[in-house]
Amino acid sequence: MNEFELFPEAASSIAPEIDLLYWFLVIVSVLITLGIGLALLYLGIRYRRKREDEPPPEEIHGSNLLEITWSVIPLILALVMFFWGAHVFFKMRMVPADAMEILVTGKQWMWKMQHPNGKREINDLHVPLGQPIRCTMTSEDVIHSFYIPEFRVKQDVLPGRYTSLWFTPTKVGTYHLFCAEFCGTEHSRMGGRVYVMTPSEYEAWLEGGADASLSPVEAGEQLFGSLGCVTCHHDGKNSQGPDLAGVFGTMQALETGEEVLADENYVRDSILNPQGQIVDGYPRVMPSFKGMVTDMQITHLIAYLKSIGGAEEEKSGDDEEEPESPDSASLSDASQSYVRMEP
Repeated sequence: MNEFELFPEAASSIAPEIDLLYWFLVIVSVLITLGIGLALLYLGIRYRRKREDEPPPEEIHGSNLLEITWSVIPLILALVMFFWGAHVFFKMRMVPADAMEILVTGKQWMWKMQHPNGKREINDLHVPLGQPIRCTMTSEDVIHSFYIPEFRVKQDVLPGRYTSLWFTPTKVGTYHLFCAEFCGTEHSRMGGRVYVMTPSEYEAWLEGGADASLSPVEAGEQLFGSLGCVTCHHDGKNSQGPDLAGVFGTMQALETGEEVLADENYVRDSILNPQGQIVDGYPRVMPSFKGMVTDMQITHLIAYLKSIGGAEEEKSGDDEEEPESPDSASLSDASQSYVRMEP
């Protein structure tokens, strides 16, 4: 309780804007409540019956000016709240293009993090000062909620789905990390720390230690080969599935005539339930990998698809270079050995 703060420090780029909106809502609510309360008190005293034989006060049959006033002022305040809140909401949802992605997995009762270079940590999150951070999150069991009060960010973490949030830390320090959704008997102990470091300190921390884990992209590339994905998903005449280079983040036409965004949840569903959404022009031959891959492995595959999508986008902007598909030879080499990732 010695570390408890009624109003936590504002330590992210969005925190001051959220605080300002919060105080505006509080002040307006307090003023309206006081105004109504004082009006009731005044009217109750002013027009109370002083004697038993006192005649009733003269009735007021209406005032157009008064009715317009008490209708227009609340309407204006409500519109200000709505548009201001919408502005902050959309700003919180628009992830900067240069955001660094960190993978987060919730599990009773811990938070597991993985950095872009593969380094892992449990219940701790180290991030560099001034760098936008995008947390891509999923749960291995029940619903959790990733909450950092000092950054004013909170997002539910769902089993079988991907959610995300982003923030830009603005102050060096150590901050609280909580689960804000009741998730079982040890829910109150599911917490940790966020360490904001200078960029040089973060790089030193990232390179330190004996953690030799593959990066998410490298692990996903090996899985792409070892699971045989390259057998069907390649750029060739006999391809049984769409070439996945450059697919992530684009709209895909389905055999039903609908279009769907190829995001994290679409890729996950395609791996576990491939018959649910079939891309137009391809046969229904892909098997389900349910029970064969863990949530972390699916996350690694998604990271790999993001990487080859990003590479294709960069090449498409260069007139002197032709877009290239993933190196099938290297993927075939990787398929010679199965790499079991830590769950």
